[in-house]
Amino acid sequence: MTTNNYIFDLSDNVTRTPVTFDTRYGIGISADLYRPADFDETASYPALIVGAPYGGVKEQGPGIYANELAQKGYVVLTFDPAYNGASEGYPHHLSSPDQMVEDFMAGVDFLGTRPFVDREKIGAIGICGSGGFALSAAKVDPRIKAVATVSMYDISRMQKMGFGDSMTDSDRKDLLKTLAEQRWADFETEEPALTGRGAPLDWNADENPVGAEFGEFYSRPRGYHPRSITQFTMTSTASWMNFALLNDLDWLDGRPTLLVMGDDAHSRYFSEDVFKELPEPKELYIVENANHVDLYDKMDKIPFAKLEDFFGKALK
Repeated sequence: MTTNNYIFDLSDNVTRTPVTFDTRYGIGISADLYRPADFDETASYPALIVGAPYGGVKEQGPGIYANELAQKGYVVLTFDPAYNGASEGYPHHLSSPDQMVEDFMAGVDFLGTRPFVDREKIGAIGICGSGGFALSAAKVDPRIKAVATVSMYDISRMQKMGFGDSMTDSDRKDLLKTLAEQRWADFETEEPALTGRGAPLDWNADENPVGAEFGEFYSRPRGYHPRSITQFTMTSTASWMNFALLNDLDWLDGRPTLLVMGDDAHSRYFSEDVFKELPEPKELYIVENANHVDLYDKMDKIPFAKLEDFFGKALK
């Protein structure tokens, strides 16, 4: 049986240890460290840091990936983003691009100071929004030797342009006015307003197919976790609109990248567009008969063999 709201069963071949570490802003991060059951404290292991989908927590998809990859000989770190999940930070549910990227680099700080981790063999996996965060962190942090993204979202592009780049200039002007007014309201009440749920509790799949996809995961037993409410402070939106998360991807030159997406993913255009901008070596891997959320938790869809092969070569 699953325990402590983890949505998966921990393998008998893996140990999981709760750990904490601080970002450079002094925010304490709640994390889990996964290791092979036959772990040797005196050995030197390759390591991976796995980021959650935007709005997700470590007990969901990241833990599923860590549970599997630790069995392949990796030390794997999963974490809740600062201001979210069980991590520190007030007001809770705040998000910003700098903070989300910093979480990855702080994770590398932690991993690289473990005596059993080979500093020259640290990679990152980003699921959904964390795909963009992992790439953004790696482009300025050469300690991250390789990056794999899964069902990637570019959150800054999403907030600035709307899904499918559908936001008009008029829409954007109205949104910025609303967000500016909300800052006054938040200041006066000292209780920041939250966005609506990204994963609705009820939905009409014909009218809102993307919401239905997220709702079926986050708002149902399949992926439910009480700290994963898929909401953020409304005024967080402006910081994403003002920050180009994935500029300067050419700075990754020479470090391998792997972009994984489902062939039926509503988000596939993010991976396809970023792939065009990435330097070599790079690979776009398409999973057949898979949507965006399938790659969060469906063991028959997630290409673990591909990930193992990619990092086995990239971190050799």
